[in-house]
Amino acid sequence: MNEMYIMGLSIHSIGIIILLGVFTLNIHYLKTADSLAKYKRKMSIFMTPLSATMIGISIFTGVIMMAGKHLDFTLENVAMILLSIVLIFLEFKRLRALRYMNEKKERALEAYRGFGLKILNIEFISIVAMSLWMWVK
Repeated sequence: MNEMYIMGLSIHSIGIIILLGVFTLNIHYLKTADSLAKYKRKMSIFMTPLSATMIGISIFTGVIMMAGKHLDFTLENVAMILLSIVLIFLEFKRLRALRYMNEKKERALEAYRGFGLKILNIEFISIVAMSLWMWVK
């Protein structure tokens, strides 16, 4: 049983590392975007499903690990649950702002870029902080 739990933690950690890579890719795409229409298309076809899938995988593997610990609510587990809720909320807020951004406005991409980078950086830093807390512990 202990080997399965350790393997589950490894899978969860790999999922988190991939999630960090996805957020890094999101930041890169946003910084290098030159057209709002192209960026919105790339986000809707490729990055939004990838981000949602990786957040879902991280949450799912976390739930499996919680079940493996017989739903033992420690401070770390509660913090991860709260971080998951915050990540979902921030992604919803960021993608909703992008969805309703008018492509025909002259400086629409620059207006969104500041907002989007702020949210992506908050998400990235919070995941790194939580990961360091768990991996150093």
